[in-house]
Amino acid sequence: MTQVLTFLGLESSCDDTAAAIVRDGPDGTQILASVVAGQTALHAPFGGVVPEIAARAHAEKLDLCVEEALEKSGLRLTDLDGIAVTAGPGLIGGVMSGVMCAKGLALGAGLPLVGVNHLAGHALTPRLTDDVAFPYLMLLVSGGHCQFLIAHGPEEFTRLGGTIDDAPGEAFDKTAKLLGLPQPGGPAVEAEARTGDPKAFAFPRPLLDRPGCDMSFSGLKTALLRARDAVVAEHGGLPRKTRADMCAGFQAAVADVLAEKSRRALAQYMDHAPAQPTLAVAGGVAANQAIRTRLETVSQEFGATFLAPPLALCTDNAAMIAFAGIERFRRGARDDMSLSARPRWPLDQSAPALLGSGKKGAKA
Repeated sequence: MTQVLTFLGLESSCDDTAAAIVRDGPDGTQILASVVAGQTALHAPFGGVVPEIAARAHAEKLDLCVEEALEKSGLRLTDLDGIAVTAGPGLIGGVMSGVMCAKGLALGAGLPLVGVNHLAGHALTPRLTDDVAFPYLMLLVSGGHCQFLIAHGPEEFTRLGGTIDDAPGEAFDKTAKLLGLPQPGGPAVEAEARTGDPKAFAFPRPLLDRPGCDMSFSGLKTALLRARDAVVAEHGGLPRKTRADMCAGFQAAVADVLAEKSRRALAQYMDHAPAQPTLAVAGGVAANQAIRTRLETVSQEFGATFLAPPLALCTDNAAMIAFAGIERFRRGARDDMSLSARPRWPLDQSAPALLGSGKKGAKA
């Protein structure tokens, strides 16, 4: 009989302070409470996430988020079986804030402590929401990360490819800034793209002419910058319709790259002869409906099930950290007060390091 476990999860790797309580047992998994305190207003004047501001905000909000999560769940710390916390990768100041808070809570309440890889939290979300069987193909696509992973188990991942420069979410944010749209850039560009013509501008599809599943989005952003400058020079400004066309063209280019690379990743994944072939997607960019639609179409080509979590679980949250902590705990994982915050923490230890570092966190 599987033991019922109830964990508190803490997440503070970027610009969302989160706490959640998750219960897992024979009858399934329940999110008893999930609290997320965003920092959009704090960073908006700077056009992107400022690490120092983010770290201070986490330190101020973590205990309040924990208190609210406990209140919503109707539980006390003594009712929990353990505490899970993001220990990396991410902006080091924010990760340190979360780890220190988790250590204090675990020490004070006498509870086990489990450090969790933030990427594993995203990668295991399909099991949290749909109890997906291993192995499945995971596309993690967010502000700081983008990679294809075959999930063989809670701590066993094979990376098939990833971005060698900007992650898609970062490219969306930079595009929004270039076009005078508000942050966060993903939702702003997606909204603007709805009225635009995706064929009005011939933006590149980087690395599609090369084999493999690696991706690049920096050149796409640069191409948009040059197109914007040409329009501004010609018209003395950026017409609203032209801005919508640029957003639509940029979004279409990202979708084309992700779709083709997903096709290649699925071909490799199917070589493992999975009993229930599944392509799952998680991360903030997974909330983009145009990209979801393209990925679902590619999945159908291979007879694979396509899974995307609810929008609230696409972006950073602590429910995924609590669940990943439970998964590790069931396999015997325990951490002590020596647990350290890590700016880099690759899921696939055998894969070569990805190049570069995005503004929302180090690549892993």
